[in-house]
Amino acid sequence: MPDSVDAAAVRRWCAAGLAALRRHQAEIDALNVYPVPDGDTGTNLVLTMSSAVAAAEGDTAAEVVRGAARGALLGARGNSGIILAQLFKGLAAGLERAGAAPVTGEVLAGALNEAARGAYAAVAAPVEGTVLTVGVAAGSAAVAAAAHGGLVAVARTAAQAAREALARTPEQLPALARAGVVDAGGRGLVVLLDALVETLTGEEPPDEPVIAALPPGGRPRMTAERETGSAEFAYEVQFLLEARADAVEALRGTLAALGDSLVIVGDEPTWHVHVHVNDVGAAVEAGVDAGRPSRITVTRFEDQIAAAAREVAAAARAEEAAEAGPRDRAVVVVCSGPGLAELLEAEGAAVLTGNPSTRQLLDAILRTGAERVVVLPNDANVQAVATAAAGEARAAGVRAGVVPTRSPVQALAAMAVRDGTRRFEDDVIAMAEAAARCRSAELTIAGREALTVAGRCQPGDVLAIVDGEVNLIGQDLPETACLLLDRMLGGGGELVTLIAGRDAPAALGAALRAHVERSWPFVEVQCYEGGQPHYPLLVGVE
Repeated sequence: MPDSVDAAAVRRWCAAGLAALRRHQAEIDALNVYPVPDGDTGTNLVLTMSSAVAAAEGDTAAEVVRGAARGALLGARGNSGIILAQLFKGLAAGLERAGAAPVTGEVLAGALNEAARGAYAAVAAPVEGTVLTVGVAAGSAAVAAAAHGGLVAVARTAAQAAREALARTPEQLPALARAGVVDAGGRGLVVLLDALVETLTGEEPPDEPVIAALPPGGRPRMTAERETGSAEFAYEVQFLLEARADAVEALRGTLAALGDSLVIVGDEPTWHVHVHVNDVGAAVEAGVDAGRPSRITVTRFEDQIAAAAREVAAAARAEEAAEAGPRDRAVVVVCSGPGLAELLEAEGAAVLTGNPSTRQLLDAILRTGAERVVVLPNDANVQAVATAAAGEARAAGVRAGVVPTRSPVQALAAMAVRDGTRRFEDDVIAMAEAAARCRSAELTIAGREALTVAGRCQPGDVLAIVDGEVNLIGQDLPETACLLLDRMLGGGGELVTLIAGRDAPAALGAALRAHVERSWPFVEVQCYEGGQPHYPLLVGVE
């Protein structure tokens, strides 16, 4: 058995990990806790790991892992890909800390522990029962094993501890317990650690079930639980910070008292700070007290100050600026569906379809040739990738900002208020305000039995999803869509945007327009053919 790891062994592990993730890709996808059959954690991990393997080059083990970390960051897909990139970054830092010493069991254990705790510490309020929990268990067990065992013992212990922690995730996260599954990202980490053991020993990993407790009939009970920050805070503040580590620790406490969703990542002297607050000035001042903040971006989530007259004037000025000549600004939008792509391109956006990686989004930003670029992700799963791509773009000299749109209807609302005569930061805030004012929903067809906040659904039921939660369950698509519109317009609204998907009935738009004209005669309706998969109808109410 080997007693140390060299560059060649790390490359073999990366390749074996990618092959193992591909074998388990469908299984991990199926662990996603949603009733809609679009789970993609396994797919995102495979795509991210593919990029890591392609970049895993170097003369030492640490150099290979550092290259893999960079490749993973640029190829990251979804939140799971971003976390995987962060884990590789921490692992590389741990190996580099050992200098020229051989990567023995003790060095590997320290690096695994540093990687797991670094990823955990990057999140101000980490959720137990996720891949973060599994990683910390593996790292802690590896350190304990290094005290009395060698390299193979450390790898085996880490993998076994991760497997045991994964089995406990349904006890820690209620959404997993209700669904009868374990955490998808945690399962991916177990697969990678098993691949490490296989690389070192040649032993095949244990073939153990990953479903915690299936209900009668053998299908997972699927539900959804949101893990975003509190709606109490209206602004997202982000900035780069040049500061000492002790000053950053003090800053962490100050910002935690001001808001939530606090994440500070990086290494001395450069840090990236993210927080949701109500007092933007206090958050920025805290950064000034800690060191030297730069590239400050502020995104407002809810409308508090804008008026309808300002929107009309801003839209007119934006149109005039777009026709005035060469632009120094651009918008990059992520969407699915040929109709949606054409619609957004007609609004002047550079469109990226599908589920892009960080590298693909970064390339799209740079291809615009603009000095200032706004990114509209249009999907919560693309948000982390968009943020990473914007950070890479800023490092390349492009002022990039992300407006956290969750749906293409919000992107249309945001693009309608662009104004090239405003300061770029003010324009980003205005676009975020417009997006937040647009309440979004989507209709889809349930692919599995599920326990949702609106009751239990069965395969084939029509689900109306508002802000990530199932709001209505029906059997007829047009009827359910009418009920959804009535609920949304009951809270007010002057404009309804309808985007028909690939599987929408031909007359759906006309039927819904007629319903709104009868029931809500003062509301304007706009209908488009989007062609998007999974969702026969997207709805926006402004």
